[in-house]
Amino acid sequence: MLEQSSHTNNTWSFLGHKVHCLSNAKGNDSDAESFNKSKPAILLIHGFGASTDHWRHNIPVLSKSYEVHALDLLGFGRSAKPGNLSYGGPLWRDQVVAYVQEIIKQPTVLVGNSLGGYAALAAGSALGKDAAGVVLLNAAGYFSEDKKEPKGFWPKIRRALGGGFLKDPFIQRLIFENLRQPGTIRRTLNQVYINKNNVDDYLVESIRRPSLDPGAFQVFRSVFDPGGPQGQPLDELFAELQAKVLLLWGNRDPWMNAPGKRATFLRYAPKETSEVVLDAGHCPHDEVPDQVNQSLLEWLDSINTSKTSFKKTKTLELN
Repeated sequence: MLEQSSHTNNTWSFLGHKVHCLSNAKGNDSDAESFNKSKPAILLIHGFGASTDHWRHNIPVLSKSYEVHALDLLGFGRSAKPGNLSYGGPLWRDQVVAYVQEIIKQPTVLVGNSLGGYAALAAGSALGKDAAGVVLLNAAGYFSEDKKEPKGFWPKIRRALGGGFLKDPFIQRLIFENLRQPGTIRRTLNQVYINKNNVDDYLVESIRRPSLDPGAFQVFRSVFDPGGPQGQPLDELFAELQAKVLLLWGNRDPWMNAPGKRATFLRYAPKETSEVVLDAGHCPHDEVPDQVNQSLLEWLDSINTSKTSFKKTKTLELN
């Protein structure tokens, strides 16, 4: 369970909608004050269906050395789920940018998993020098060179279900009801966690609970609409990015071809990009949190002190 004793749960408004967030910064959500302005802040951004709860094993460790923030993207977690929004990359990019500018108010390292990885990269590109770094953990997204539908979680689900089915509201409701059942959630997590020790009741409930909120079904329909907004290609975002990048890979991710995707990411990422390859699945930050925390802190130390000793690529094995 997440240890939040040093963190304050806050409510912030974006586009007039409630956003759940938390931080260890001094002050309130409209006047965040870092305990150490000599270091960048960290903003953690979850993936599809997840929330701030998914960083339960990372926040307590990172908070010992850094000002740490996490938020629930609109449509997920404890944040609002209005039915009149176009859920996708542009919305979540703008939400992250606004949070950094309005709440954190200092250079920030953006850390994102899956869908949150895309949001982190898109926001990092938009923030310019206010992005102190971008950390991508099995990030979602597509490249301009992709001739087929982009690989990853969303397209995989779309292909599996079929475009025709997704247009039928009755079928959509049946799929949604099945996906939010505790048994389905647990089976899905067991598919994407190589080490299943952390697939526990707390994690399952943290995903199930938001799906019961009013508006959750409309979010599902919007996100999985094949014609929905996808945002800029990853190569364009990398070209605009001014910050350094750390790629943290769970190399046995069944939802994406991580070994193949790694090569493409490295081809377009900034020259000084660092990479850590972990023997893990789609959510390495929760599956092997000790290894992710160690790698992230080492990389942060290297960019804060302008060291060049952080290895370009290293592989960590599960104990």
